[in-house]
Amino acid sequence: MSYFDYNATAPIRPEALAAAVEAMQSVGNASSMHQPGRQAAHRVDVARRQLADLLGCSPGEIIFTSGATEANNLALRAAFTAGKYMITSPVEHPAVLETARTVTAGSPEDLVLLPVGGDGLVDLDALERVFAERPGGVISLMAANNETGVITDLRVVAKAAREAGALVHTDATQIVGRLPVDVAELDVDLLSLSAHKFGGPQGVGALYVRRGSPLPHRPLLVGGGQERGWRAGTLNVAGIIGMGAAAEATASGLGEEAGRVAALRDRLEHLVTAALPDCRINGRRDQRLPGVTSITFPGVPADAVLAAMPDVAASEGSACASGAPTPSHVLLAMGLSRADADSTIRFSLGYATTDAEIEHAAQAVRRAVMRVRAALAEADGSR
Repeated sequence: MSYFDYNATAPIRPEALAAAVEAMQSVGNASSMHQPGRQAAHRVDVARRQLADLLGCSPGEIIFTSGATEANNLALRAAFTAGKYMITSPVEHPAVLETARTVTAGSPEDLVLLPVGGDGLVDLDALERVFAERPGGVISLMAANNETGVITDLRVVAKAAREAGALVHTDATQIVGRLPVDVAELDVDLLSLSAHKFGGPQGVGALYVRRGSPLPHRPLLVGGGQERGWRAGTLNVAGIIGMGAAAEATASGLGEEAGRVAALRDRLEHLVTAALPDCRINGRRDQRLPGVTSITFPGVPADAVLAAMPDVAASEGSACASGAPTPSHVLLAMGLSRADADSTIRFSLGYATTDAEIEHAAQAVRRAVMRVRAALAEADGSR
C-alpha cells in the first residue's frame, strides 16, 4: 500500500508512539494532587512547552482539546459577538463553516463569505469593503486549504483586521508541522490544530489563545474547569504527551523535510501529467503546502479510479466529508463544474513518503484512469 492521504491523517511518528504508549502504562490524573497525579501534570506541562515551541508562543497560551474541530468551535463561539460580522470563506473546513453558520443562526446577516478565485485564493481585497461597512467582529480563514493545499497570506488578513479592530482566527490544521508557523509573526488571536496531521495521535489537538485577547470563556464542555475554564474534563494525558513528542520531532527538521516532500510532490505531478496530458492540477501552484496536489481527470469518476487502484490510499477530498452525496464544496467554490469536482483526487504526502511510493502511485494512477476510461467507453458503446 502506498499512502497518500496525509491530509486526512498522517502515520504516527515513532517518537509520538513511544511517548504515548509509555504514558498509557503510567497511572495518574493530571488534576490529582498525589504523586502520580503530579507526575502526569508535569508531563502535560512538558508537552505544552513542546507544542508552544513549535508555534512560537507561550505555554500558557495553549488550550488542549480533542482536535481542531473542537478548537474551531471554541474559538468562533468565543470570538463572535452578535451585531458584528463573522467573516470567513466558502472553502473553509466544515468545522469552521458549520460553526460559523450555527453561531450566526439568529442573525444570518452577520455571516460574510469572502469570494474565492479559480486559483483557490480568497479575495482579501474584499476585506476592506467589508470592514468599511462594519468594523470589528471576527475573521476566520484557514492557513492552508485541506483539499488544494493553497496557502492564505494571514499577515495581510491580520493587518486589515487590526486596522478594523477585528479578531483573527485561523484553522492551521494542515500547515502546523508541514511549514514553519510563528503566531507572533502571523499576528493571529486564535489558532486551531490537530496532532494527527503532523504525526501525533488521533483525538487530541489544541487551541492557541493569544494572551490579552478580549475573549469570554464559552466552553463547549463544563464541569471541573480544566484548561483554565476553557475545556472541562480529565486531560487526555497519553494523547497530549504523544502530541508533544510529535511537535518536538517535527520541529527538529521541518525545513529539510518540507523541501524533500515538495520535490516528491512535484515528481508525482510530473509523472501523472506526462502519462495523462489532459489531467489538470487545481489551485495556485506557487502558494501551497509542499505535500498536496489536487488533480482532476476529466470525464473519469474519482471513486472509480480509487477503486481501480486499491493499493494506493488517496482521497476524493476531505475525509470529513467522505460518503457525502455532494461534490467538494471547495472545488465548486473555485468554479469547477460538478462533473470535474467528481473527477478530482487529492494526493497528500508527508514525512514518511518515499521515492518508491511516488513511482508506484504514478503507474497505478495511469493504469486505473485508462482502465476506467476503457470501461466507460465500452459501456457507452453497448447502449
